[in-house]
Amino acid sequence: MNYLESIHYLEEEIGFASCPGLERITNLMEKLGNPEKKIKAVHVAGTNGKGSATAMLSSILHEGGYRTACYTSPHLEKYNERFLIDGKEISDEAFAQIITKTKEACDALVAEGKDAPTLFEVVTGAAFLYFAEENVDIAIIEVGLGGRFDATNIIENPILSIIMSISLDHTEFLGNSIEQISMEKAGIIKKSCPVVLYSQEELVYNIVKNTAEALQAPFYCQKGAEIKISSQTLEGTIFDVSSPSLAYDNLFLPLLGNHQVQNCVTVLDACEILKESGFPLTKNQIRTGISSTFWAGRMEICKESPLVMLDGAHNVDGIRRLAQSVRNYFENRKITLVLGVLGDKEYEQMAELILPFANQVVLTEPHSQRKLDANKLANIVLRKELPFYIEPEIENAYQKALKITAETDIILCCGSLYMIGALRSYILSI
Repeated sequence: MNYLESIHYLEEEIGFASCPGLERITNLMEKLGNPEKKIKAVHVAGTNGKGSATAMLSSILHEGGYRTACYTSPHLEKYNERFLIDGKEISDEAFAQIITKTKEACDALVAEGKDAPTLFEVVTGAAFLYFAEENVDIAIIEVGLGGRFDATNIIENPILSIIMSISLDHTEFLGNSIEQISMEKAGIIKKSCPVVLYSQEELVYNIVKNTAEALQAPFYCQKGAEIKISSQTLEGTIFDVSSPSLAYDNLFLPLLGNHQVQNCVTVLDACEILKESGFPLTKNQIRTGISSTFWAGRMEICKESPLVMLDGAHNVDGIRRLAQSVRNYFENRKITLVLGVLGDKEYEQMAELILPFANQVVLTEPHSQRKLDANKLANIVLRKELPFYIEPEIENAYQKALKITAETDIILCCGSLYMIGALRSYILSI
């Protein structure tokens, strides 16, 4: 298959259906020769922050001189974004080749009467195969959904598991309580393999800690680390952190948002564990890696005059963190909000959190079958008595926002990664 044929195979022949469980991915990996067993992997789970942590850690390890792979999902613009080695996307040709090999394995499974893998399982299997063939030193693997039954959980002995912030999301798959979701995320912990936890509420902390102890997995969490922020601008954040195991001053973090500081502290903790696991890193390499981190579509500034910020916040906790950051960065600035969400999200609560920061709103619809009709969002905006416009097409929504926003003001776009991906492609193309 060529590149376009490989995309057609994934999206049209397989489709987007999701089905939890490890039997299909187990069969696929065996058919591919179990490439996941040939890779040293760091496994990263969490409701929010796992992508940022993956990006930071990947940048640090690359700076340390390690050939570093990175697997994330979903992509914003192209599937290639999910397969990174030393920060570079897989080429179209290499992507087509690796998907072709994986398709052949899937076809063989079906011929044997076994269930066909899902799209995410195929892409995950292809990623492991690609990284193994490229002989990477280490791979940072981001969980797709949950943890326990996620296809990436085929990893048997990660050198480290990281669990970032946990909150309610994907409740139809993971359960409708923090306890249930925490258990699903903790499902990536393996016997005797160390785990680092993002500092969070006591309930989550205890569930993850108890799971780790039951599996004799060394447990680490920077609970109570002292953090001092000396500067926080649209250029980035400068801060100090100190704890019994960490001591850094004047760290520069280019990722924007209050929450990114705690994400970074969790990554610093992970680096200390990696030092003891065959991946020594100097403080200077860690500093430089952090300062070089880039994570597209997450409080990313794409344009100035007016300043256009894209953020992939797509659940209640993500929107809450975005709202807190907007308060810090854009106090006394007029904001045009471009908002588009999926219908299976808690969109009313999301809107309630972000609308107080908007002066006017452009409502649009993500490129997804799960999109929420913009007119339904309009009913929420009506209650706020805000000026609003409905432009279902994302490109038209952006042009409308440009037309009604002064050069000194802000356009803030959020609500869905599907929307942010399409919007980012459009903005960078004009």
